[in-house]
Amino acid sequence: MHIIESGNVAAANGVKLAKVQVIAAYPITPQTPLTEKLSEFVDAGEMDAEYIPVESEHSALAVCIAAASAGSRSFTATSANGLLYMNEQLHWAAGARLPIVMCVVNRGIGAPWTVWNDHQDAISQRDTGWIQMYCCDHQQIIDTVLKAFYLAETVNVPVMVCYDGYILSHTYMPFEIPAQTDVDKFLPPFKPAYALNPGQPANLNTVTLPDIRPDVRGNMAPGYMEIRHNLHTDMRDAIDVMADIDKKFAKVFGRNGNPYIEEYKCEDAEFVAICLGSLSYHLRDVVDILRKEGILVGVMGLRLYRPFPDQAVRDALGSRKGVIVFEKALSYGNQGALYADIKSALYRTENKPTVHNYILGLGGREIKTDQLVESLRNSCKHPDTIDDTPQWIGLKIKTVREK
Repeated sequence: MHIIESGNVAAANGVKLAKVQVIAAYPITPQTPLTEKLSEFVDAGEMDAEYIPVESEHSALAVCIAAASAGSRSFTATSANGLLYMNEQLHWAAGARLPIVMCVVNRGIGAPWTVWNDHQDAISQRDTGWIQMYCCDHQQIIDTVLKAFYLAETVNVPVMVCYDGYILSHTYMPFEIPAQTDVDKFLPPFKPAYALNPGQPANLNTVTLPDIRPDVRGNMAPGYMEIRHNLHTDMRDAIDVMADIDKKFAKVFGRNGNPYIEEYKCEDAEFVAICLGSLSYHLRDVVDILRKEGILVGVMGLRLYRPFPDQAVRDALGSRKGVIVFEKALSYGNQGALYADIKSALYRTENKPTVHNYILGLGGREIKTDQLVESLRNSCKHPDTIDDTPQWIGLKIKTVREK
């Protein structure tokens, strides 16, 4: 069935089709309509789920942690400072290896307060041990939610499904809602690796000593360092798992592509712009303009950000003349986080392309097509004249600082 609706409704339908059993809800703009729609599904009897309103985002993830520990498929959603308020629980969910899925509707973080879109919220939490997947349109939102549950429950690592606030969350686009029978063919029922059982009492995630030690059965159990190593290793393995899931998805639904990078006019491109989220679709118009000028440029949207698909990035970008990274986030005092990851991935390539970094759109600052054209054109025509310093697009005042 095809409908025209918002990105939040697309996400809610994905959660419904996944037959989530526990939903923890706390409102924060621009995520709120997602959990509101889920409440409508539950109230109408269209979902057999426990819908639990809570008093904070910290509590929302705590509910999901408890539900997943008890063996239930669990979901929540948040944005901006709400995600930051979950920080402790983000680490806990990942360390406990709980396959929770959470939609992060990307929004700038305070202070100062903003309700508009950028990626600083999710990027600031990139090292909490969660898988991060980014969407470019409404179809990708609903599809990625379904893939996220499959991935989380295969590798036992929680997943964030990230999409742009307002630009995707509140705009209306056509997308297909797959049949429940097809989703059931794709997404297996949740079978937790371990679930709490009153008949078999157990302590979970107690204080762990620095070294390995025997467990209650006398078997040697990992220490804290081994547990962290296992999480890292399984996240790296998730890169290949994601490829397998994408193939299974294509077999059922007929939609697929590169599970890591979405390309546009990159076959013969000497220069490639790369970014996260819906900006890659905006950049397609820019590429079309520059192509008419004879500049061989393409654009790639990175779909999987954590774990970082470094080999896929090397394969896609290693032979280009130049790579231009556009991002709506910044690692303060250094450079763009995506820019640093791209450079790291390309470090071992034989003929490293030049790599430029542009910061734009922070706090919802308007991203104008002519600004993108000028910046991308300059990077393609004069690749050796831009240094390693992040270049700012749309910055209007450089010397006056308001208190």
